[in-house]
Amino acid sequence: MLDRYNRKINYLRISVTDRCNLRCTYCMPPEGVPLKKKKENLSIDEFVEIVKEAVPLGFTKIRLTGGEPLLKAGIVELVQKIKALSGVDHLGMTTNGVLLSKYAKPLKAAGLDSVNVSLDTLDPQLYHSITGGGNIEKVLEGINSAIEERFTVKINTVVQDSTTEENILEMKTFCKNKGISLQLINHYSLKKKKLDNYCFDRPPPCEKCNRIRLMADGNLKPCLHSNIEIPVELKNIKSSLVEAVLRKPRRGGICTNRSMIEIGG
Repeated sequence: MLDRYNRKINYLRISVTDRCNLRCTYCMPPEGVPLKKKKENLSIDEFVEIVKEAVPLGFTKIRLTGGEPLLKAGIVELVQKIKALSGVDHLGMTTNGVLLSKYAKPLKAAGLDSVNVSLDTLDPQLYHSITGGGNIEKVLEGINSAIEERFTVKINTVVQDSTTEENILEMKTFCKNKGISLQLINHYSLKKKKLDNYCFDRPPPCEKCNRIRLMADGNLKPCLHSNIEIPVELKNIKSSLVEAVLRKPRRGGICTNRSMIEIGG
């Protein structure tokens, strides 16, 4: 489906939960976020129904994010049901990797195509600091498990002002030795105006943006850097999706009504 600016929108990112087992400094606000009750978030079947309506509109690439998607009860079932839908060409997941060694095999059996793992450093102490207490060994185990299951694996590394050239080189060498891809992501704030002159792989320039986002509470966000949200009408899902695409702004600005943990990046 084309938006008002002739961009082909074919990528639906789904935040299946806003819960996370890490507290990354650039993602989780210091005060945290109010946890929603289970009934406030979409169910597995509701997520599936939304994707089912999205595919005929041209959404062929789906990505499951969080929070941390592997904390979502029924995540393997969700993968299986989405992948079973005709027209879903690619189903990926972005995860912090902490639980990936446990889930890699069942996710592969369910049909998941690819895994992006968030990993900003190979230094255990620095990783512990960035993530608010995370254990890098669990993430490395998860990456190895994903490779063993023959997933397409990509490492997402957020480049901050404090990130050194040596750190980036270490990540490049690590990925090369593993035979996996590295994606460098400029650190950015939702509360600062969206730029298009970033130095690294992501975020993409607005003119090339091909995605909208579905949040765990059932709101569609046409643009990460915007306060525009469209509640999904479960009795008329198609119209909600169409409205989200048509209300996608030409350029991103700022977002003040959500934190990164709720949107899934």
